[in-house]
Amino acid sequence: MAANYIEANESLSKKDFRMRIKIGRKEAKESRLWLRLIDTENRPEARAHQERLCMEAQELMNILGAIFRKCEGGE
Repeated sequence: MAANYIEANESLSKKDFRMRIKIGRKEAKESRLWLRLIDTENRPEARAHQERLCMEAQELMNILGAIFRKCEGGE
């Protein structure tokens, strides 16, 4: 996700920027999915860490989504 954001900042056009931000959001969404699929039922400390990472992925999705929407509205 971080690499997508860095690439977005080095984009060649607004369209390229939006595409890279959108890809970053999709990567965050996929990361959240894989985190949810990890079985941590018998390890409470791992479960707590997993939940924090899922929340962080959700926050990144929200941030990147807001950036994308703001770019769309600017045209």
